[in-house]
Amino acid sequence: QVQLVESGGGLVEAGDSLRLSCVASGRTISRDTMAWFRQAPGKGREFVAGSRRIGGNVYSTDYTDSVKGRFTIARHNAENTVYLEMNDLKPEDTAVYFCAADTAGGQPLNSEYDYWGQGTQVTVSS
Repeated sequence: QVQLVESGGGLVEAGDSLRLSCVASGRTISRDTMAWFRQAPGKGREFVAGSRRIGGNVYSTDYTDSVKGRFTIARHNAENTVYLEMNDLKPEDTAVYFCAADTAGGQPLNSEYDYWGQGTQVTVSS
């Protein structure tokens, strides 16, 4: 059984940083496209960042415009984990953050994701 478990969320002030973790079990995710999404209250789920394997241990990354320069998606394959480093957080970043896995290795923005985590809450106060 494949599971994705997110952690690292919390309540922070504007300008602070957080690092979210997504630990996978039940399959090795090194070849999967991995992504982070978020859902703010009353809004739909939004793509935040994605990582797609190009070959070997080389990965391409994509980000939604609002987080470029502030967020970084990274992998630790030995730990079967994907991280989202979030800096200079803003109140509009407040949301539940989910990680997802596309086992077909597609483009992060257009992938059909097979597995999802339960989410971790990030709240940024002004």
